[in-house]
Amino acid sequence: MTTVRITRKALTRSTLAALSGLLAGFASLAVAELVSAAVRPEASPVTAVGGAAIDRTPAGVKDWAIRNFGEDDKLVLQLGIVVTLALFALAVGLLALRYRRAGSAAVLVFGVVGTSAAVSRPDSTGLVDGLPSLLGSVVGAVLLYVLIGRLTGPHRDTGDEPDGERADEPEHEAGWDRRGFVIAATAAAAASTAAGAVGRALNSRSSQNAVASREAVTLPKPASPAQPIPAGAQLRVRGISPFTTPNDSFYRVDTALVVPKVDANSWRLRVHGKGVRRDLEFTYQDLLERPLIEREITLCCVSNEVGGPYIGHARWIGVRLADLLKEAGVKPPSRGGEADQIIARSVDGMTLGTPVEDVMDGRDAMLAVGMNGEPLPFVNGFPVRMLVPGLYGYVSACKWIEDIELTTFDDYDPYWVKRKWAREAPIKTQSRIDTPKPFGRPEAGTVMVAGVAWAQHRGIEKVEVRVDDGPWRPAQLAEQSTVDTWRQWSYPWKATPGGHTLTVRATDRTGEVQTEKRTGTVPDGASGWHSVVVTVD
Repeated sequence: MTTVRITRKALTRSTLAALSGLLAGFASLAVAELVSAAVRPEASPVTAVGGAAIDRTPAGVKDWAIRNFGEDDKLVLQLGIVVTLALFALAVGLLALRYRRAGSAAVLVFGVVGTSAAVSRPDSTGLVDGLPSLLGSVVGAVLLYVLIGRLTGPHRDTGDEPDGERADEPEHEAGWDRRGFVIAATAAAAASTAAGAVGRALNSRSSQNAVASREAVTLPKPASPAQPIPAGAQLRVRGISPFTTPNDSFYRVDTALVVPKVDANSWRLRVHGKGVRRDLEFTYQDLLERPLIEREITLCCVSNEVGGPYIGHARWIGVRLADLLKEAGVKPPSRGGEADQIIARSVDGMTLGTPVEDVMDGRDAMLAVGMNGEPLPFVNGFPVRMLVPGLYGYVSACKWIEDIELTTFDDYDPYWVKRKWAREAPIKTQSRIDTPKPFGRPEAGTVMVAGVAWAQHRGIEKVEVRVDDGPWRPAQLAEQSTVDTWRQWSYPWKATPGGHTLTVRATDRTGEVQTEKRTGTVPDGASGWHSVVVTVD
């Protein structure tokens, strides 16, 4: 009976020690959140560590995460970080029960990892970014030392000897301050919760100015408005993607763990570098007061697999980028310019590299300030983003842009190129079947097969559909809005009962036929024909 009683008490103390570790970890994060409000929200440990993890993740793994988790990939990463921290905290609590000083000191690992991550981020403002993680871990270490002291008694306050056989000594049990532990743990939990809540409130308050600045924006009428979308650009086929993608449905693929919220009133854009006769700086209001262009442009992510969802269309309004570069004295390489690459930098430190020639060849490359009739949503890059028709987003569509540097491909490798993606990435000719859906069960008779095709800056000339191994049949094309937009298509299929494979391919206006060769997204975008398998009832 005595052995059972001691085992239960030992188990209770171990459980409370593990709880102490969790409380110490929670306190560390809460204090760090509070301190980050005085530094900057991006310096909080979960954000900093998550960002550092994204930076160090191989391109193939990122691509896998996007395929499997889509736009929830960052939420999965954050949950993974929190779970890892919780497991570490549990282990540290159990360690501290046997080695009080060592266990408490182990909490400082939180600070080391968080500080290292914060100061190594591309957007780091220096050593001050490490303060939240450092101070949080110190508070957590002290708290764990205090809580474990309530479990081990006063004679263990300074010792580091293992608990060993002493767990069954009467005086050791007598030294277990249950009441003191409950009071200390409860107070710590309450204080940590309050600190975390205040920190979140202060951090959210810093973003309220950004929200207010966006709400105050009234987009001017463009000097060069977009042509009306042809009436026949949108097919009346159930299940097909809408020609214009609503803002709240537009795809999002980026590395920002937390969406930056930038105050348009304090935002600045700098243009500098090779071949720039004079550096330029613009405010948000400066851009709004310039002649604006409005254009229909379809964007596509290089992580979009064959038949994938990471493509969308919008009406954009902004400043023609080539005009800004010309004002700075920049010339394209074809006219003797020194720079052949634009490095666009985001407020979160992201760098994207774009060919100067493509930006200045007459296409509607722009710094966009509006999307579908409203200021850019934060998730889509408010206050300003860059976009270049015909290029995948990772080499052209810098969101939250704040810096444009003219350089060369030989002198600088931007973020994705360092991770083995191609330096230049024109969008490939692609097509997708939207309806019927894979493994659908349409009824026999006329079934409308429909979808979209795209070859931005070249345009779509023809779309063909094949049923099983039969001949290619021409699809009916919707009106082409511009060469920079996708194009809808449909094909009335006389479906017969049984299983069938439907395949689509497109031909662009240069005469290039979409290749059958199947490739992955790395290094310059996926290729291959999209197929769906259906069973006709």
